[in-house]
This record gives sequence, structure tokens and C-alpha cells, in this order.
Amino acid sequence: MADSVPTTDRAHDVLRQEPQSLDPIFRPRNVAVIGATENTGAVGRTLLWNLISNPFGGTVFPVNPKRQSVLGIKAYPSIAAVPAKVDLAVLVTPAASVPGLIGECVDAGVPGAIIISAGFKEMGAPGVQLEQQIMDRARGKMRIIGPNCLGVMNPIGGLNATFAKGQARPGKVAFISQSGALCTAVLDWSLKEQVGFSAFVSVGSMLDVGWGDLIDHLGNDPKTSSILIYMESIGDPRDARSFLSAAREVALTKPIIVIKPGRSEAAAKAAASHTGSLTGSDEVLDAAFRRVGVLRVNDIADLFSMAETLAKQPRPRGNRLCIVTNAGGPGVLATDALVANGGELAPLSPEILGELNGFLPAAWSRNNPVDVLGDAGADRYAKALEICAKDPNNDGVLVILTPQDMTESTQTAEALRKHAHVEGKPVLASWMGGVEVEAGKAILNRAGVPTFEYPDTAARAFCSMVRYAYALRALYETPSTDERALNVDREKASALISGVRASGRTLMDERESKQLMAAYGIPTVPTAVATSADEAVATARQVGYPAVLKLYSATITHKTDVGGVKLDLRDDDAVRRAFTEIEESVSRRAGAQHFQGVTVQPMIALKDAYEIILGSSIDPQFGPVLLFGAGGQLVEIFKDRSLGLPPLNATLARRMMEQTKIYRALRGVRGRKPVDLTALEHLLVRFSQLVIEQRWISEIDINPLAVSAEGAIALDARVVLHPPDTPESALPRSAIREYPTQYVTELKSKDGQAFTIRPIRPEDEPLMVEFHQKLSERTVRLRYFYPMQLDLRTAHERLTRVCFADYDREMALVVERPAAGGGSRQIIGVGRLSKLPGTRDAEFALLISDEHQRQGLGSRLLGLLVQIGRDEGLSRISADILAENVEMQRVAQKLGFRLTREIGDSTARAELTL
Repeated sequence: MADSVPTTDRAHDVLRQEPQSLDPIFRPRNVAVIGATENTGAVGRTLLWNLISNPFGGTVFPVNPKRQSVLGIKAYPSIAAVPAKVDLAVLVTPAASVPGLIGECVDAGVPGAIIISAGFKEMGAPGVQLEQQIMDRARGKMRIIGPNCLGVMNPIGGLNATFAKGQARPGKVAFISQSGALCTAVLDWSLKEQVGFSAFVSVGSMLDVGWGDLIDHLGNDPKTSSILIYMESIGDPRDARSFLSAAREVALTKPIIVIKPGRSEAAAKAAASHTGSLTGSDEVLDAAFRRVGVLRVNDIADLFSMAETLAKQPRPRGNRLCIVTNAGGPGVLATDALVANGGELAPLSPEILGELNGFLPAAWSRNNPVDVLGDAGADRYAKALEICAKDPNNDGVLVILTPQDMTESTQTAEALRKHAHVEGKPVLASWMGGVEVEAGKAILNRAGVPTFEYPDTAARAFCSMVRYAYALRALYETPSTDERALNVDREKASALISGVRASGRTLMDERESKQLMAAYGIPTVPTAVATSADEAVATARQVGYPAVLKLYSATITHKTDVGGVKLDLRDDDAVRRAFTEIEESVSRRAGAQHFQGVTVQPMIALKDAYEIILGSSIDPQFGPVLLFGAGGQLVEIFKDRSLGLPPLNATLARRMMEQTKIYRALRGVRGRKPVDLTALEHLLVRFSQLVIEQRWISEIDINPLAVSAEGAIALDARVVLHPPDTPESALPRSAIREYPTQYVTELKSKDGQAFTIRPIRPEDEPLMVEFHQKLSERTVRLRYFYPMQLDLRTAHERLTRVCFADYDREMALVVERPAAGGGSRQIIGVGRLSKLPGTRDAEFALLISDEHQRQGLGSRLLGLLVQIGRDEGLSRISADILAENVEMQRVAQKLGFRLTREIGDSTARAELTL
């Protein structure tokens, strides 16, 4: 089967220099300032002056119907009167005039705008209405930053479309802020500290261009090495989803570091009132950042120091730090900060201890921190660092120097230069003091060693690096496969939920809840309903003693609170008493109308079992959020839990477990056998499937889930549905798109073989390696336009991007041949539809293994990609095809693509308008 390649293959594109929809804003050729004025102190004057006094290679056109000229430059009465094509319009007019002016800009073909003006949604309903009018006028033909913002700088290109005082220095760091006032403060600080920027953006209230758009743009900018964000609110669910999608794509290649105030309730309210947005749970936000590899810091200073640190030093592989110091006190300070932030002091290996003993004075600490003593010279420091850096027991080294009388701070820094970079380990330094150590700090900084004023700050920076590396590893670790996750009974689950909704209820009873769990492969206790004491006794005899009775109620969710649980019932009399006691207790505490009987189930006694809670609830910005932690009746007291966003794979499930204290017990403690953690991971994956696929679920708890070396079983479950009158379109969506099961289809090739076409999964990486191993050189060349080597095609870093698909931005389908005759499943074809950021266009690519070409699989695969494009609301699909690849050209033409080729070109362009 012939192959095709998208114009930019994202799986191995490095430069990422395709045209971007925000280029008219960041790299305009001509700029119009609507509302330009000569009034002293006016925003329109400052903004125009900044544009003309910082040449960006284009022309500036003032627009003011009341003036012939502004600051000596000819002015125009309207955007339509400007004699040149305008790329960017900057509006500094009263809010009420903005919708009409945006409409005029659209009519004039202006593709980008910055609305400086305030007076929109932060003012309430009238402002919201104005914003809607703006978007109606923009009609998808213009990208807009703002309103209520400071503006945009591109220091490298010379653009200063802000009303700030001064222009930022050029650099490699992009800074995005939701606060214009903070922008001006950071700008002033950066000029003093000589910190440069590749972009400097005040986003305002993000009417159009949001976090995701900016992260995509800056992620594709080769002049940006890291992205720093001051965030007051992540925005509405659409903004949250866009942020996570873009951040996950970019975080693997560029650090994204965020400071977000609002950890306290008072700060959250202040942020909400300032931006006109809701602030979600801070704990959920932390989970979201971890999920996509974003590093969160607490201080403005940490934003820039972490950007510098991550740019200069490699990410640590673990959390063990070795500290080399010439004084005990600073070493203790660093140790306290290290341990408090999740790090560990690395134990010195016997070999390293021996080497240190061989040259250090007898009074050295003989432990970590490695105290080389106050009289340490440059050579002693350098040798200690060299030895400690090669110790396999540590993941990084911090060198601390205090300026004592005999200390050679400058010479020591010079001696450490040759050890500034260690394979796979960061080297950090804290040169404590003032003027006396400045020269040494400058030497270390030039050598690529980040320096910190204080050792505890350096230790916290190391821990931040550890958290960042830990989050990134979850993005590309290939998870294990759970075949049961592929065979859940979605139809049964949907039917159960539909039945409850048809009855007008929102609370599923215990039996229904457990049936729902069972449909997704979560083991549950057999549960029967009894409405009388006699029926309860008869049922208990069937399930066997000892038995458990629990309240059966359509209205009460927490049974223990009303005395609705009786355990370890060993005979008929105990069951009768328990039935009566539950009925009387519920009637007394809640009312007789809440008692509909009891459920009867066997008393499960797993040896050395732990009680776990699994749960989910709805966050207003991120949709369904998962909870894992220590369960039982005291779950609210201990609060040992972690949060995560669905959907999960096995790696992400393990990450959730590792965030809790009970995880250490699950691995086996005090003679107890460890829990089967792989099985528990897969159970969490299926639970996340349930939460994300059954969108009528509002809340769900499994508490307790009993887990032991013998297995896991749900002893109790509670499910609450959204109100029956909720429109399906209003049901919360997951912030991360679920696996698109609707695109799974069966087909047969021309020779009668059965295949499945389905979206790719992270677990497919080993199958993709086998797939590439069987491709011929001709097939590879036709797909990639050159003979791309096997080791490059199967590199883990590359297949990570292929298999860990974000279904919101790329739909990758595989053609799978099922296992037969004792063999294993095989992938024999791949098709991809990659959306272009900021547009409704996408590019397709196909690759079919040689032995299965000319069987009609490519046509079926491309046909499904075209249908997916229509379903996803795309307007155009295209690809470049080598001129010699006539097979692929025929397939494209057969499906309605129009082929064009310029004389002399080696490729043909295939385009289909949907």
C-alpha cells in the first residue's frame, strides 16, 4: 500500500516552524493603533510611542477620526482608510465602541487584534454582553488577545505593543501573565537584573486567545526555551481543556512553569473577583499540572530561578541529594529543606566513603552532608565534588560554600567548572555571602551551574526539579496492558443508569451500584435485597454465615450515620435483631419513609486486607476528578488521598497510588505480603473508564475497597447521578479526552482476513516497534520522504508522541490483526489525522505494512479518517504525496481529494474540503 506524509510530521519535527495563527500578533508587518492620541498620560499615546520607538520592521498607522496626525504621523479616520494591509490592530477605545471597531477590522481583513480597553466581563452582565458582540463580529476570522490587558511584546523582533514603560530585553524565556500590573513589575525587575524574554504577554480576560493557544505558539517558537506563567484562573472548562492539551504536547520539549495564587480561600476569592472567573479546587489544579508535566512554584523569584536551573542542568532521575559543604550549619539547613519538600539525603556508598576517607582530613563528617571543613581549599572542594558526583546512590549534588577566613571562593568556583556537568545529574551551588563571593558566583553561572543565595533555597530547587522530572516520566513511560479494560460491558452499565433515571431517581441503591461496578470488571460482594426479617434470614442462609446487613434506601447515602450497618452476623437470631435495629434506628434518626429494607451479603474476610477508597466528583473547571486513598469510616479524618484526572493508564494509576501514605503499606510492611499492585493499577484504570464513559454519573464512591495479597473486592459503593432534567449537552466533560470508542470498527481485507481499526493507545508501543521492523526501505521512503532509519523510527522518545495521542489534537488509528493460532496481536497499518493549531485544518498520513498492501486497507483507513474529520468539525484535510507514489495518489483521488502539482515539484498536494 502506498503512503503519504503530512506537511509537518509532528512525531519527528524538531524545528516546528510551520505558520502559526498568532503570527499576525507576534510578528506583524503593519500595525494600526485605533484610539491613538497625543494626550499626555493617555494609554493611546504611550502605546503608539512604544511602537514607533522600538522598530519591529513594519509600519505603524494611527487611527483617530478627530485628528489629522498623531505624534507627527499621519492619522486615518478608520481602519478601512489605511492604505496598506494591516496585520495587527491595537484597540485603546472605550469598551462600548470595541465591538463595532472589531467588525470594521474583520471587514478590512485584519487577522489579529489586541484589545487594551477595560470594562468587559469584570464589570458583570453588561460587559459579558459586549464580549459576546465582539466574538460575533470576529466570526472566526480574527484572533484576539485581551480585553483588559497590557499588551504584547516580542523583544527579539522589536515589537512593543503595550503601554508599559520600557521594552523588555531579548532572551529565551516567554512570560505570560493574567495580571497587567504584575507584568510591569516583572518588566522593571528584569531590566535591573538583565533578564531577557522571547515574548512578554499580558492576556487579560482571554476572550479568544487563551492558555492553550499561547502555549502552542510559544512551544513551536524555536527562540523560546521555556514558558513562564502567572495564572490567576485557568478559566472555564474549555480553557482548562485547551491548557492541558497544549501543555502536555509542549512540556516534553520545553519547561512550563506556573505560579498560581489562590491556595487559600481568601486568595481564591480575590483572584475570582479580579478576573471575573471562577477558581477551582487548588488540589485539583495541582493534580492537573502533574498530569501534563507542568511545574508549579510558589514565588515569583522561583519562576525565573527554575527556568534558569532547568535550562542549565539535567533533570534528576530520583530524589536523593548529596550535599558538599565547608560548614555544618548550612548543610543542616539544606537537609531540613530537602526532607520537608520530599527529597532524601543520599547514603554514601562504601566505595565513595572509602575514596573520601583517603584524602579528606580526619575530622570530616564521614556522612552526607559531606563536610569538607572550613579550611577547605579549591582542590579539596573539586575532588570531593568529583568523587560524590560519580556515586550511584545519589541523583544530584549541591555544593555549599561559606566565606570563612581561609576560603578561596573564586578559586573554588574556577576549580569546580570542569565538574559543572555530570551525566544525568544536576549540580547546584550555594555561594553564601555578598561582595566577597560575587566573582565565584559569576564563574559558576557562566559554567552552567545555577547558584543560590541560601542552601535551603537550593535544596527546594532540587526538589522542584525532582517533581518536574517525576511528572514528565509519567508522560512517556509505556504502561502495562490490561485486556479486561478492552472488554467492559458498557451497554449493561448504560442500561442500569437509564433505568434509575427513568424512575426519577438520582441515587443508585447499593445493589445497582455494585452491578455498575461489576460491568466494568470491578469485583463486588454478592448483594441481595430483603424487605422483611424473614426474607433477610432466608437470604443470609443462602449467602452463608457470617453475614452483613446494610440499610437499603433510595434516599440515604451514608448508611453508617443512621445506624444502617451490622457486621459479622453469625446466625438467624443475629440477622433478625439486626434487621429490627436498622429499621428502628433509621426511623428514629431520619424517618420511617427512608427505610425500604436491607441488603444481605456475605461477610468478606480477606487476610491482612487494607481498606481503600476510590471516588470521583465533578470539578467546575476540570470535570470528573478521581480520588484514591486510605478508606474506611475515618476517611475524612485521615485525609490520606491523592487526586487525578481521568482517563488513566496503568502508569498514571501507579502515580496516583504513590502520592499516598498507604501506598507504602500496600507494598508490604511488618511481615504482611504486598498487594498485587499491577492488578490494583488495572482496577483503577477500569474505574476511570467507568467515570469518563458514563457521563450521567455525578459522584461515585467505592468505600471500602478491600485489598490484600489475595485480591481486591468492593464492599460498598455509592453512585449519584445528575438530575434527570439535565440536558445531555450540559453534562460535564473530562478535561482530558477519553478513548474514542466510537471510532473502533471491524473490517475485512480483499482476501477475507478480519481486522480491527481502532484509535491508538499508549500500550501499543511494543506493537509499533514490531510493525516498523517489518517495513521495506521503499515503504519507509515513501512515507517519510527519505530512508528514515529503524532505530530512529522506533526510538522511545518518538513513539511516545505517536502512541500517547491527545485525541483532541490528533487522531491516530491502527489496523490490528487479532491473535490467531497461539500468536499475538499485530499492528499492520497506521493512519493519522493531525489538527493544525488555531485552525480547522488537518493533515493526514498513512502507513501500511508491505505484506498487507493492495488489500483495500489504506482506502478504508483514509475513508475513516475523512469521516472523523467531519465528525470533529474540520473544514479541510490535506497531505503531500511523493510524485512517484501513484498508489497513494489514486487512493486519495478515489475518496474525493483534489491533487495539484507544480512543474518540477517532487510532491503532489492532496486536499479535500469537508
